[in-house]
Amino acid sequence: MSRTIFSVNEKRLIEDFFEICKVDAPSQFEQPMADYLIEALGQKGFTFQIDEAHKEIGGECGNLIAYWEGTDSSIPPLFFSAHMDTVWSTKGLQPVIKDGVIYSDGTTILGADDRCAIAGYIEAINTIQENGISCGPIELILTVSEQRGLKGAHALDITKVISKEGYIFDCNGDVGQIILQGGNSTRIHFDIETGEPQSGHFVLNPEAVNALVIAADGLKAMKLGIINSETNANIGILQGGDMTSIVPGTVEMIGEVRSFNRTDLSEQLKHMKEAVEQVAKSHGGNAKVSIDDRYVGFKIEEDDFIAKTAITSAVQIGVVPDITRTLGGADTNALNEIGLKCITLGNGFRQIHTFQENVSVSNVVNTARLTLAIIQNWYESQKK
Repeated sequence: MSRTIFSVNEKRLIEDFFEICKVDAPSQFEQPMADYLIEALGQKGFTFQIDEAHKEIGGECGNLIAYWEGTDSSIPPLFFSAHMDTVWSTKGLQPVIKDGVIYSDGTTILGADDRCAIAGYIEAINTIQENGISCGPIELILTVSEQRGLKGAHALDITKVISKEGYIFDCNGDVGQIILQGGNSTRIHFDIETGEPQSGHFVLNPEAVNALVIAADGLKAMKLGIINSETNANIGILQGGDMTSIVPGTVEMIGEVRSFNRTDLSEQLKHMKEAVEQVAKSHGGNAKVSIDDRYVGFKIEEDDFIAKTAITSAVQIGVVPDITRTLGGADTNALNEIGLKCITLGNGFRQIHTFQENVSVSNVVNTARLTLAIIQNWYESQKK
């Protein structure tokens, strides 16, 4: 049977969202969420595989891949992804609704990042099964340790994934936000050392060079913040010293550069490296610099099938498509990097990683509705 339905059971959805948010599963401790999902999705006919990502990245649980053949297994499968972890614990969470917005009671985070997506996916599947809506196979890629730098997605065992294309609801834009380009991110680490003596008592060795002064001069020598329309740079960690009476001989400084453009990224990193090295040398010290890629960028064209399907589906459920790009990272970066074509969609959470985190009821509902519309449009288009 082929039917077009864009409404969901809002009462059940919000109740399920509350229960999912209450599952305490911060990064590296996702087993309770995996257990919850295996139980909930198993009742809907899903089969499961769990990879061994946790053996590589630490933690108690690998990525969970759930698969349901739908009503027509001849259609290419479609995946939806979300991360199972939260940045902090939600133990003791008591969600409350105020003026159409869902908050915690202020003693924990809410965990809408990314429990809003999980609840929406489950409700969309409930609606499909209850109403006999035709669909192809649906796969859920549920990752671990996203909050620790997309670690689970980077370590995903792709041999366990059947789908090739999909969507990830994981951004603070309202439902209707469609992110077709994500930036590259690289971390830069400076170990700054003074000359001899490397440290000393500020009274007994007043001539000792202060490594913090080198770091401060290095900061002043670097271009930071908005570099251009493609690139941002920041130094976020500066630490060193042992006692107030000791002139520090070493200091650690860590920053990050994000850019849509790999050339701009490389040039900014080179600038920061050379600036600190030169400053350190002028003080008679040195700087050891290491650079590590965190994730690579992706770009999906607007006329690509997965983009067009998202845009069409957003219009059908009555939200305005907002086609954009972001330097923010998501599992989308990691999955595209390993060959799974996907885009990020907004699901409207706000003030994430704080006890003031919140999401509107309308965004929770529209996450489920847009998931439902995408599944139906995917099926109809692929069937033709």
